[in-house]
This record gives sequence, structure tokens and C-alpha cells, in this order.
Amino acid sequence: MKKRKFLVLLLAALMVFAFAACGTTDDNGDNGDNGDNGDNGNNDPVVEENVLEDAVNAYFAEMPEDVYKIGQADFIEKVKAGEEIVVLDIRQPDVYAEGHVKGAINVPWGTAISDSLEMIPSDKTVYVYCYTGQTAGQAVATLNVAGFDAKSVNLGYNLGISKVEGVDEVIETEENLLGTEAVTEIDAEIKEALVDYYAGLAEKAGTTYANYKISEADAKALLDAKDESVVFLSVRKAEDFAAGHIETATNIPFGKGMEQSFNTLPTDKTIIVYCYTGQTAGQTVAGLRLLGFDAVSLNGGMGMEANAPAGWANNGFPVVTE
Repeated sequence: MKKRKFLVLLLAALMVFAFAACGTTDDNGDNGDNGDNGDNGNNDPVVEENVLEDAVNAYFAEMPEDVYKIGQADFIEKVKAGEEIVVLDIRQPDVYAEGHVKGAINVPWGTAISDSLEMIPSDKTVYVYCYTGQTAGQAVATLNVAGFDAKSVNLGYNLGISKVEGVDEVIETEENLLGTEAVTEIDAEIKEALVDYYAGLAEKAGTTYANYKISEADAKALLDAKDESVVFLSVRKAEDFAAGHIETATNIPFGKGMEQSFNTLPTDKTIIVYCYTGQTAGQTVAGLRLLGFDAVSLNGGMGMEANAPAGWANNGFPVVTE
């Protein structure tokens, strides 16, 4: 009997000791879980940082008046003056070899861009050009998100640079190369997103949305078929949208602060983005895709400029004003 009483008392003592130990606080005055239960130890919710989303939103929120572009004539003047700049020609190597802007480095559109990020100097403004400016717009957006000061050359090589008076003075065929050592540090989360972005181009190759773009004819066919898997987004100015736009399109004018309206866009449809010539649509598409939207740009944009033969209007496709 005494033995049983002793065991009961011993068990009770052990339970008291265990309860006291569980209630012991650490040096910070909490219960020892250091905030692992979802707060910061002070019962305040932890705000998780999303580096990529913050960088994309900052790209639009801090947009300068030149909307990350430079006029083709102003660009050529900088080259002639020998300014300390970095120039990326993202056209294909065979075209680059036929002639390019003096000092331009060939980083062909595609995974070569994400593979080369760390080798691109970040202490100078980076100017990017392609054929007509549309894919350069995408590239410039991704470069700025990665931390570079990058701008695209208006209308690219074919419609812009090659038309500048006296441009032949700064055209060469000599190949220019990036260094082989890393000179720029890229945030790991952003680098992973950009690797995925450019790898995704291969998945779109040969499809309606190759290069994250869609032709005027293919877009028109989707509109005519009333395909509910796509929506049209105009990023032209409000007054131009009112004067004529693609039927069913909504309008978020391109410019500083436009990211505040992205939450009005569907996440379960393909967003066909168009502007005037495709260039700012390219910037928008890159930002939207990095934010998780399935966005593509309309080839040539609305195409109502004389020196931009591509585009919706230049194909004779209708617009509405409602």
C-alpha cells in the first residue's frame, strides 16, 4: 500500500515538473517558439517579402517620362559622341554580323540574355535594340527588374536606327563580346524568374504565341471566333483608346502607376496587349508575365504610324469607339 502511495506521489511530482518546464519563457519573454507559429514573437503578423513582385511593381511605379526608351536619333548621337554606355543588339547572330551599331554586343533574343545577366555591366546605362523594338521592350523590362538602368531604342534597327541620317558612320561588322567574368550580382529569386521567362520562349516557339507575341491575323481570328480564353488590353492613351480600339478591349494607359490596375486583369485567360507599334506593349507583357499573368503582345500594335507597316489598323482590321 505504501509502495502504491509512493508511486502516485512520484507521478504527480513529475507532472508538475513537466508543466513548469513547458511554461518556461526564453530570454525574449516568449514561450520559446521564437515566432515559428506565424508571428514575429510579438503577436504581429510576419510580412513575407516578395522580391520579384516588388521589383516588377517598382518598374512601373517609378517609370520615367521617357518610359525606358530613347529616340533613335538621340541614341546615334550618343554613339557618335563616344559616351560610356553599354549597347546590346539582340538580333540573331547572322544579322548582327552583316552590320551593327559600333560597340554593340550581340546577345541574341532568348536564353542568351538570362545566361549573360551577370556579365552585363550595371554601372552604365544599357541600350537595347532588336528589329522593330518589340522584343527589345520585353528585354528592357526584364533587365530593369534585374537592377539595370536599361532603355530600348525606338523602333529598333530596321524602322529606327537604319533611318537616322548619318548612321553609316557608326555601323561596323567587327564582333564585340561581353566579358567572361561576372561583374553584376543578380538577386537569386529574380534570376530564377528571368531564366524561366526566357526558357519559356522555346515552349512558345512554333505556336500562335511565339516570342510572347501574336500576329494581327491570329488575333483577329480569335476575336471573330469570340474566343473566351483571351482578352484584349490596350495600353494606349485614354484619348486614343476613345478614338478607336479593338472591340472588347479594356484600357490601362501605359505609364507611371499603371501597375495599380493590374488587379483588374484576369488570371485565367491570355491577355493580348497592344499599344501603338508594339514597343510599350512588349514592356507591359514582360512585367505581366513575371507577375504570373499569361500575357502576349500584338505584333505591330495598333499600327497607325506611317513608318510602322505592321499592326492592326495597317492590316485594315476594324476598330470601335464604344
